[in-house]
Amino acid sequence: MSPKFRQEDGFVFKVYSNEEVRMHIHVVKAGCEAKFWLEPEVELASNCGFGSKDLKKITKLVEKYGDEFKLQFAAHVGKRVDD
Repeated sequence: MSPKFRQEDGFVFKVYSNEEVRMHIHVVKAGCEAKFWLEPEVELASNCGFGSKDLKKITKLVEKYGDEFKLQFAAHVGKRVDD
């Protein structure tokens, strides 16, 4: 199961269950996917297909909603935000 945390400008922000414990978010759109670490700071972990313009836009969205994503991630995996 991979819950969708947010959808904006065609980008879908989600996590994959049982992947790893470090807080992160996956961003999917039109066959492209990127993964961003949410801690200790927002950082691109991997990219498959997004161009630099999209990555810049996605990074801004991840930074904007980062605290919300952390809370959603923690609730999904059963982890406290400060663990």
